Amino acid sequence: MSDTKRAMPRQSLLEYFESDSRPPDEIAVAWRRGYRMLRWTSSELHRTAQQFARELAGRGVAKGDRVLIWGDNSGEWLAAFLGCLFAGAVAVPMDAIADKNFASRVARQARVRLAVLGRELSADFECPALVLEAVCETVSRHPASGFSSPAISRNDPVEIVFTSGTTSEPRGVVLTHGNLLANLETLEKEIDRYRRYERSFHPLRFLDLLPLSHVFGQLLGIFLPQILGGTSVFLDTLNPGEVIRVIHDERVSVLVTVPRLIESLQDQIERDLAARGQLEEFRRDFEKADGEHFLRRWWRFRAIHRRFGWKFWAVISGGAALPAAAEKFWGRLGYALVQGYGLTETTSLVSVNHPFRLGQGSIGKTLPGHEVRLSETGEILVRGENVASGYLKEAGVASVLDEDGWFHTGDLGERDAAGNLYFKGRQKNVIVTPEGLNIYPQDLEAELRKEPGVRDCVVIGIERDGNAEPCAVLLLREVSSNASEIMQRANSRLAPFQQMRRWVVWPGTDFPRTPTQKPILGRIREMVATELGSSAAKIARPLGSSSAPSTVAELVQKITRGAATAQTGSSADLQLSSIERVELLSALEDRYQVDLSETDFSNAQSVGDIEKLIANADQANVGSITRNSADAKMGDQPGARIPAFHYPRWPRAWPVRLIRTLAFYLLIRPAMLLLGSPRVRGRENLRGVVGPVLIVANHITYIDPGFVLTALPARLRSRVAVAMGGERLEALRNPPPGTGFFRAMLGRVQYPLITAIFHVFPLPMRAGFRKSFAFAGDLVDRRWSVLVFPEGELTPDGAIAPFRAGIGLLATHLRVPVIPIRLDGLFDLRETNKHWTSAGHIRVTVGQPVTFPETEDAEAIAQELERRVKELKTE
Repeated sequence: MSDTKRAMPRQSLLEYFESDSRPPDEIAVAWRRGYRMLRWTSSELHRTAQQFARELAGRGVAKGDRVLIWGDNSGEWLAAFLGCLFAGAVAVPMDAIADKNFASRVARQARVRLAVLGRELSADFECPALVLEAVCETVSRHPASGFSSPAISRNDPVEIVFTSGTTSEPRGVVLTHGNLLANLETLEKEIDRYRRYERSFHPLRFLDLLPLSHVFGQLLGIFLPQILGGTSVFLDTLNPGEVIRVIHDERVSVLVTVPRLIESLQDQIERDLAARGQLEEFRRDFEKADGEHFLRRWWRFRAIHRRFGWKFWAVISGGAALPAAAEKFWGRLGYALVQGYGLTETTSLVSVNHPFRLGQGSIGKTLPGHEVRLSETGEILVRGENVASGYLKEAGVASVLDEDGWFHTGDLGERDAAGNLYFKGRQKNVIVTPEGLNIYPQDLEAELRKEPGVRDCVVIGIERDGNAEPCAVLLLREVSSNASEIMQRANSRLAPFQQMRRWVVWPGTDFPRTPTQKPILGRIREMVATELGSSAAKIARPLGSSSAPSTVAELVQKITRGAATAQTGSSADLQLSSIERVELLSALEDRYQVDLSETDFSNAQSVGDIEKLIANADQANVGSITRNSADAKMGDQPGARIPAFHYPRWPRAWPVRLIRTLAFYLLIRPAMLLLGSPRVRGRENLRGVVGPVLIVANHITYIDPGFVLTALPARLRSRVAVAMGGERLEALRNPPPGTGFFRAMLGRVQYPLITAIFHVFPLPMRAGFRKSFAFAGDLVDRRWSVLVFPEGELTPDGAIAPFRAGIGLLATHLRVPVIPIRLDGLFDLRETNKHWTSAGHIRVTVGQPVTFPETEDAEAIAQELERRVKELKTE
C-alpha cells in the first residue's frame, strides 16, 4: 500500500509487496478455470510466490537469469511473475496464443534458464520446463516465508517483453524497475488524493481481460490492485454475455479490456434489449439523455446498471484507439470510460484520461514526470524514465532513444489548447496522395464503421506512381451486403481527396488479429497486394475465396488436433464428437464475441453452416444506435435468442434452506420410509468427505433424488443441488401453449415447490447445457454439492443406460471428488405402479469417491463412471 509521507523514491518494485495492509483472508486474485472460479487470498498469493522464488534458487536461477512464462492469466501466472521479482530473475512473458515457433525463437534469443508453460502448450526449448497450472504442487515442498531477495535497484531489469509478430524476428524490449516505477509512482500520487473515497467501495475489483504478457495488462492486473489493496479477476473468455455475468457475480468495479470487446458489450446490450422488444424505447431514452446530469442518466439506465451490478462504474480501454461511438455510448449510460496512450517501449503509459475529468475523444494528458512533444510531421516523441532501457541484442541492450534522448513512437498525434492528446494513427500508415495530401486511415475507417453492413474494416495504402491511394478492406456482416453502396455512402461524407476508389471484401469470417484484437495489417496488406497485383487497372472487387482459409475450419483443426478433415472451405464437413462441439462452440463465441444458439449449432453439418450462424448472430448487431439503423429487426436471428431456462439463486437463501431441512425430515424422509425403508450400503466410503462433491447416480424414477439424499450424511445432504431435465422444469414454470388451465396452474405451483424443496436447477437435453454447467460451477464455488443423473432420462428397461459424455466434461471442469451411487429395486415398483414395498427391497449403494485429472478425456471419464456405478454391489 501507499505511504504518502515517503521521502525517498522507491528503489524497486519489491517495496510494493514487502508489506500488505489487506487482511490475510481478503481475496487478492480470482480466475476461472473450467467451470470454477478459483480464488487466492493475498497471503496465499505471496506464499506461493515466495515458494516459487525458492524453486528458482534451487534450480540455480539467480539474479539476472531469464524465466519464460507462457500461459493464460491466472493466479499461478501472478505467482510465477512475483516469484521472479522476489528472486531478481528477469521474466520473459509470452502471449498464451503465441506461435510455438515464435516462442522457441524468443527462448533462444533471451537465453532463458527455465520455462513455465501452460498445460496445453509445448515447444522445443533447450531448458527445463514447469507446468504453469501445477506450480502450487511443484513448489509446495518449500518453506512459505523467509525468502531473502537479492539487492535490487531501479536500473535492474524486471522483464523482457517481445513485441514482434509471429512472422518476423523477435524484438525484446528490456524494462527495468525504474521504468515501471516511473508510471506507478505517478499514478499512486494521484490515487492518494482519492484514497479516502475508496473505502466506500473497498475492495475494488479489476476484471482484467488483457493478457498479462502485455505491460498494460500487468499495470492493471498486478500493480494497481496491489497499490489499492484490490482484487484482480481474470476470465478465460471474451464472450460478452459471460463477461457481463462475471462483472455482476464477482461485483467487479473496473473492466480492463480492448476497444473491440467494449463494442461487443454494447452490441450484446442492444441484442438483449431487442429480444425483449425494448430497443426502440432505449433509443429514445438514449437521445433524451444527451446533456443530462450524471445522476439523471444513471437513473434513466438503471436497468442496465442493475444487470452489470451496482459496484461497476468504469471501463479502462487499452491496446488500440477507442471509436468515438463507443465512448459516447458508455459515457451517456453513466459509466466512466478511461483510455490512455502508450507503447511497450514507454512501459505502456504516456498519457491517460482522468476518470473524473474525461476529455472526450482524447487519449488524455501527459503523465507528470514524462515529456511529450510533437515533431514537425506530427509524430509523438517521448522522453522520461518510463522509456525502456533498450532492445535486447546479441551484444547487450541497444538504446531506443535518438541523440537528444527522445523515443520516436511512430504514432501521429494532435494537442488541443487544454493539453489533451489525440491519436491520429501510425506514421507509416499515413497515405500520401499524388497531390501531396495526407490521408489518415483512422478517419476513413470511422466513416466506414457508421455503415450498418460493416462489421469491421481497415484502410491501407496502395502504391500509385510513388505515392499511394486508400484502399478499403471490408469485413461485412452479410455476404449479400452491397459493398458498392456502402462505399458510395461513406465516400459522400469524406472530402474529395479522402475518397476511396478501391475496395476489397475480406473473404473470411474475421481478420487475422493480434492477442489484443488488433487487425494484423501486414498480413492483410500482403493478401490484398497479391490479389490486386501492381496494376492500377485492378479495382473494386472482392478477394478470391482462396485468399484466406476459413477461420472456422482452422479452429476445427485445432480442437480436433488435426484429426478432422483437412478441408478449409465452407463445404468441409464437421466430424466432431459431442465434446469437441462444446469446445468449438466456446472457441467460436470467444473468437467472434457473439452468443450462438446451441440448438442451431447442434444442427450444423458443415463449416459453411457455422459461418452462416456467425453471420446471422453478428447481423443482430446492425441495430446499434450509433450506426443509425432504426429499422433493424434484432432478436429474430438464431444467435440473438436468449435461452429460456432459468437458474434461480433464491433456493440458497437461509430461509429457504431452513424450509428445505424441515421438509426433508417431516415429509421426504418419512415418505421414503413409507414407500419401503431403503437399505443403504457403502456410507462408510463418505467418512471424512465434507464437500463440495459431484454425485452421479443411475435414473429410475422421478423420486430418485429423495433416496439419494436419504443415503447421504447430513453434512453433505444439507448442501446439495439437484440437476433436473431443463425442458421438463421449464414446462412447469412456463406451461407450453395448449396446456389446460388447471394443469398449467398445477405446474406453476409445482415449480417453486420442487425448486425450493430439492434445490433443482435445469440441465437441458439439447441446448443450454453450457450455461447449466457454468451454474453448477458457481454452486461448487459456493460450497454446494451437485447431484446429476448422467443417463439423461429414466431407464426404459431397468438396465443402466450409457452415461452421456457431458458428465465427463463436468467432472474435469468442476475439479471435485465424484461419488458414484447406484439405485436398485425401484424399476419393478414403477412398472407395476406399486406405492410401497417391503423394507430393504429398495437399495442405495454408495461407492468410493474418485477424482480425475484435468487432462483426462471426457468420454473416458463418462465410461469409467458408468462402469463404477454398474459394478457397485447390490446384494
